[in-house]
Amino acid sequence: MILDAEIKAQLSQYLELLENNVLIKINPGSDDISKDMLSLVNELASMSSKITVEKAVLERTPSFSINRPNEDIGITFAGIPLGHEFTSLVLALLQTSGRPPRVDDKVINQVKNLSGKYNFETYISLSCHNCPEVVQSLNLMSILNPNITHTMIDGAAFKDEVENRNILAVPSVYLNGEFFSSGRMTIEEILGKLGSGEDISELSNKEPYDVLIVGGGPAGASAAIYAARKGIRTGVVAERFGGQVMDTLGIENFISMKYTEGPKLVASLEEHVNQYNVDVMKLQRAKHLTKKDYIEVELESGAILKGKTVIISTGARWRKVGVPGEEEFKTKGVAYCPHCDGPLFAGKDVAVIGGGNSGIEAAIDLAGIVKHVTVLEFMPELKADAVLQKRLYSLPNVTVIKNAQTKEITGTDKVNGISYINRDNGEVHHIELQGVFVQIGLVPNTDWLGEEVNRSRFGEIIVDKYGATNIPGVFAAGDCTDSAYKQIIISMGSGATAALGAFDYLIRS
Repeated sequence: MILDAEIKAQLSQYLELLENNVLIKINPGSDDISKDMLSLVNELASMSSKITVEKAVLERTPSFSINRPNEDIGITFAGIPLGHEFTSLVLALLQTSGRPPRVDDKVINQVKNLSGKYNFETYISLSCHNCPEVVQSLNLMSILNPNITHTMIDGAAFKDEVENRNILAVPSVYLNGEFFSSGRMTIEEILGKLGSGEDISELSNKEPYDVLIVGGGPAGASAAIYAARKGIRTGVVAERFGGQVMDTLGIENFISMKYTEGPKLVASLEEHVNQYNVDVMKLQRAKHLTKKDYIEVELESGAILKGKTVIISTGARWRKVGVPGEEEFKTKGVAYCPHCDGPLFAGKDVAVIGGGNSGIEAAIDLAGIVKHVTVLEFMPELKADAVLQKRLYSLPNVTVIKNAQTKEITGTDKVNGISYINRDNGEVHHIELQGVFVQIGLVPNTDWLGEEVNRSRFGEIIVDKYGATNIPGVFAAGDCTDSAYKQIIISMGSGATAALGAFDYLIRS
């Protein structure tokens, strides 16, 4: 039995929602993964009379596909979709049976109107919390359009394919045999890459907002809810909803929740925002802000949005080392998410750049997967909490090098080493390894603002206790500001403050 009692209890409730019959075609081998896959599929069939199973010849062994009785939908799982991918399996069953997806009609129509043949393959790891959104988006596209197929491939089950394609980051998506993209993508982002995005002219023709929020992370979501509840015209423009929280795995300090995960929290935030009359515009990156009769936000797409007030909540991004090789070998050995990409480095030597909490947590996690971890810290001492350092130094396969300035990440077609300068004596050393994980903090996403909005020497927007900036009508919230601490709950509070500040500004002016 592959499913434990608790999961089976939850699954049985979901399977009651099946609208129509579903046929699972399975192509097993004689290996252990095939045996577990057969066990999983047979358990699913035993739990619902609407699920039947038959053996078939599929492209990969072991694998199984989800279909309607007389129609191949084009969804295949190569490997066992447990871990973070279990939800992908459940949704594939429900949506194939006819259960409607929770997606805007506009997006559904964009998928249905795609012409041509699209055969997608997504390489994932079961510990990757960024992978399910890509898998679920492409599965849904396969259900909506008969010209689209999608196969989820567990890299641990198909190591030869991973090695042959030099895949060192997940999710990695291939389209018709060619590399398509790597990293988390929403269904809107996938459509945008396929040339089926939102009409720019529609954006520019939108009426001015009472409050226009730039950024869709926790601060932006909180600001949108507080503004909408005041009954004023509210818009949110963002590259992706959820921001950096989408890349966060375990969250244990969000008050009232003992534990949650980034994507789950973001889904709840988006659902809450959608309960109000908020115009959410995704896949749009801000380029410039100008104060005229209205406050105008120019987007990189060329569209211009207007607001009586604007709240900037563009958050922060991972800070890069800025050395030769970092950009060249990104997704080819240079990584920023140990939870997602760590399993691809099993049995290999890796380095972690950064001795703060995030760096040491990454090193501890990786030590249980890889052959050896080298931690490079620029300062004379690690900055991580004492309890993390104690755990780190107890591990037999970890080396800590302090006073080390990263000089270069080396390689040919992928990473083969890292060079650093010993800051004590200036000597250059080189370490042979196969992966480098960068964990050196955050940098605010405020470069697009130019000189109009006052910022600190770190690039953080300077705000007062109302969230107001130096420009009347322009407010800011979250990790892009000079707030003392960068935490989800603090960002939410500052988003609410900025929305209330913007509302107060509107009624007084």
